[in-house]
Amino acid sequence: MSDETPPSDGGADDLAAARAALARARLAAQEKGFRPGAPGRRLPKAADLGTGRARQDGRDPAAVGDQLDRILVDRGWKVDVAAGSVMGRWPEIVGPDVAAHSAPTSFEEGVLVVRADSTAWATQLRLLSSTLLGRMEEAVGPDVVADLRITGPNGPSWSRGFRKVSGGRGPRDTYG
Repeated sequence: MSDETPPSDGGADDLAAARAALARARLAAQEKGFRPGAPGRRLPKAADLGTGRARQDGRDPAAVGDQLDRILVDRGWKVDVAAGSVMGRWPEIVGPDVAAHSAPTSFEEGVLVVRADSTAWATQLRLLSSTLLGRMEEAVGPDVVADLRITGPNGPSWSRGFRKVSGGRGPRDTYG
């Protein structure tokens, strides 16, 4: 003999069990404040309120990008982040050929300083400065980079080292 109950034939016992389960569910819903059988409440949509949120009180979650934009504007970091974007996306903005021979070094008060790896490339970048400024404006928006300062490669520093001469002309007198 088996301990399992035989399959039900849909009799009165099954119907009574279903009604009891439905009654328990309705009672639990009423305790939670729901009204069983009543049509559901329609929450207002963002388009109904004219804002990006469903409620005006700010309790609904907002998109991360919107929150970051709000923080950047509130703290005055918008221009600095855009300038950092120019420095981080330099090869994408100026192209691989120009990026292979130049690199942005600093950004202060709207002036981006770019170092070229040779004097020829520094001259070329000075000639391309208006084109590069236009590309940067397209990439990060207007009024972020106001001017470019192009610098060439640095010569060796003679102020330190093993052969430093104190009090004299220094290494220049050895060249002829």
